[in-house]
Amino acid sequence: MRFLMLNWRDPKNPMSGGAERVTLAYLSGLRERGHEVCWFANDFPGAAPEELFQKIAVVRGGGRGSSVRRAIQWYRRQAPFDLVIDQHHGIPWYAPWWSGTHCVAYIHEVLGPIWSAFYRWPTSAIGQWQERWTHWLYRKVPFWTPSESTRRTLMAHGVRQVTVLPNGTDTTPLPSLDSKPLQEPLRLIAVSRLAPNKRVDHAVEATLLLVQRGIDVQLVVAGAGEVQESLRKLAQRPELAGRVTFTGKIPEPEKNERLQRAHFLVHTSMREGWGLNVIEANAMGTPAAVYPVGGLVDSTVDGETGLVTREESPAALAESLMAVLKGTPEDYQRLRRNAWTRAKTYQWSEVLPRTCDWLEAQAKGSPKVAFRP
Repeated sequence: MRFLMLNWRDPKNPMSGGAERVTLAYLSGLRERGHEVCWFANDFPGAAPEELFQKIAVVRGGGRGSSVRRAIQWYRRQAPFDLVIDQHHGIPWYAPWWSGTHCVAYIHEVLGPIWSAFYRWPTSAIGQWQERWTHWLYRKVPFWTPSESTRRTLMAHGVRQVTVLPNGTDTTPLPSLDSKPLQEPLRLIAVSRLAPNKRVDHAVEATLLLVQRGIDVQLVVAGAGEVQESLRKLAQRPELAGRVTFTGKIPEPEKNERLQRAHFLVHTSMREGWGLNVIEANAMGTPAAVYPVGGLVDSTVDGETGLVTREESPAALAESLMAVLKGTPEDYQRLRRNAWTRAKTYQWSEVLPRTCDWLEAQAKGSPKVAFRP
């Protein structure tokens, strides 16, 4: 069978992230089953129009406002596809109305409040409105999402069929847990693209609050992005001198090593589709302290594999971490063991078969009928 993925970014795009990593894994899984797979994405400076990336055909064309048109033009010159995967990132590709074949909508998270992190009113309000309208327009299209939180939001927006298929991780869990007692200095790490919606500034503020309460704490910020300089300025306050380290984007082996050394991953995003770095940290024997938002409440089981704060604030994050510091040594070790054990269930060897089975079933679905609002 032939599968086409429509996604704004591909793995070589400088702005690629977790969505592209898991997308690559799913397409690789289909290819290994003997299927033909293709990935259509936006163009970017210096990119080749077409290339093979890890044996997957990647085609690029257009940009914001033009890539859908370019995708349609390219698609009409191709042999028929059995399934088109229309990946949503705020704005879809509208493939059910032009592809003439089976389609599924693949969505990581409903952006909702994230619009306000990137755009001022009224653009942010318009973005949220069109997103809800898009879900209603797609209500008859089968949706695929990694988290129960996103499923509930989509259903509230009128979508009729949503299948939850959690993401896998490339991070192999440690063969055994090393010794890592919870003691000062408290070692925290934030692994993220440094974008406004990730709110890494909350992790820096929580670090400051812990220092002000007499806790010896270190924070590593791993990642790069548009708010990197503002975060550096935030960390230049005298009380944080020598306590916040910015690594920039780092290779996977170094990232895993830093995750293993940390006591907690801290994740303060506005919303996530799943929280891939939570499971990566768990695989390294490190629990996460996260905000109570969609995706993160799915990847972290509060009190079992990590901590979910009572609210979305640096004060609440500092409060949760202090509570663990005041607990018994076994409390922390129990979180570590549970997180490490659960991470084993999200290996690609466990996740891919079910997802590929589902995609194949969608490609073999009932005869295509025209989608209408």
